[in-house]
Amino acid sequence: MTMISLPLLYSLIAVALLFDLLNGLHDAANSIATIVSTRVLSPKFAVLWAAFFNFIAFMVFGLSVANTVGSGIIDPKIVDPAVIFGALMGAIIWNVLTWIVGIPSSSSHALIGGLVGAGSVKAGFSAVVWGGLLKTAAGIVSSPALGFALALFLSLGVSWFFIRSTPWAVDKYFRYLQFVSASFYSLGHGGNDAQKTMGIIAVLLYSQGQLEGGFHVPFWVVISCQAAMGLGTLFGGWRIVHTMGSKITRLSPQQGFCAETGGAITLFLATHFGVPVSTTHTITGAIIGVGAARRVSAVRWNVAKDIVMAWVVTMPAAALIGAAVCALTKYFG
Repeated sequence: MTMISLPLLYSLIAVALLFDLLNGLHDAANSIATIVSTRVLSPKFAVLWAAFFNFIAFMVFGLSVANTVGSGIIDPKIVDPAVIFGALMGAIIWNVLTWIVGIPSSSSHALIGGLVGAGSVKAGFSAVVWGGLLKTAAGIVSSPALGFALALFLSLGVSWFFIRSTPWAVDKYFRYLQFVSASFYSLGHGGNDAQKTMGIIAVLLYSQGQLEGGFHVPFWVVISCQAAMGLGTLFGGWRIVHTMGSKITRLSPQQGFCAETGGAITLFLATHFGVPVSTTHTITGAIIGVGAARRVSAVRWNVAKDIVMAWVVTMPAAALIGAAVCALTKYFG
C-alpha cells in the first residue's frame, strides 16, 4: 500500500470536495428545474432553497450509500492515492464536458465508472466488487423507471381528484405545494449524491491508516461534503435547467409537484437501501412521466433519447478516463 505525505493527502481530499462542488453545480438543475420552469420561484431563490435542503440532508439520512461507494464498488484493500485521483478525475472531466454541452448526465455514475476504471488498472477486474457494481448498474434502469411510474400515477391521480376544480384554483394550490415537493427532492438529492464523495474520502483515509476502528465515515467528512454540495448548488447549472425544465416537456405547477414528489420518493427509497442512484436519471424519468400522463406526444422523445444515450456512455467513458489518469499517475509517479 502506497503511503503519502499529509499535504498530498489533504490535496486529494480537496480534489474530492471539488468534485462534490461540481456535482452540486452539475446537478443543481435536478433540484430546481421544475420549480423554475413553472415560474413558482426565480432561479436566484430556487438555488438558495435547494442549497439549504441539500446541506441539511445529513440530518435525515444514514450513511448506507457512502458505505456502498467506499467499500462496495472496488476492494478497499487495493485503493491507493493513484486510484482515488484517477476516479475523481474521470468523474470531473466527464462532468465538465457534459456540463459545457448542457447534457444532464450522471455525476454519480461518472464517479462509479472512474472508480472501477482506476481500480481495474491497479489490480485488474478482480478488484471489482461485482455485487455492489451490479446493484448500482441496476439503479440506472430502476430509478428513472420508478420515477416515471410514480410521477405518471401521481399526475393521473391529481387530475382525477381535482377534476371539478378550475384550472386557476389548481394552479394556485400547487404553486404552494411545489415548495414542499422541491424541498423533499433537494433533501433526497443531498442525501444520495453527497454520500458518494463521503465514501471516496473515507476509503482514501482508510487506505492511509487514518481511520481508527475500521472503515467508517468521520463526521467532519460528512459536514464537508454536504457543504461542498450546497455551495455547488448555489452556483447553479443553468444550461441543464433549460434542458430539464423546458426541452423535454412543458410543465405546469401541478405537473412539477408530481415530478418532484415521484423523484423524491425514489431517492428516499434508494438512499435507505444504500443504492447510489443518479438524481439526474430519476428526475428525468419523472418529468417524462408527467408529460406522458398528459399525452404521449407532449414529450419531446428525441431530446429524451439523447439524454438516455448520455446515460449509457457515462459509466464506460468515465471508466476509460479514470483508467488513463490512474495509469499516467503511476507511470510518472
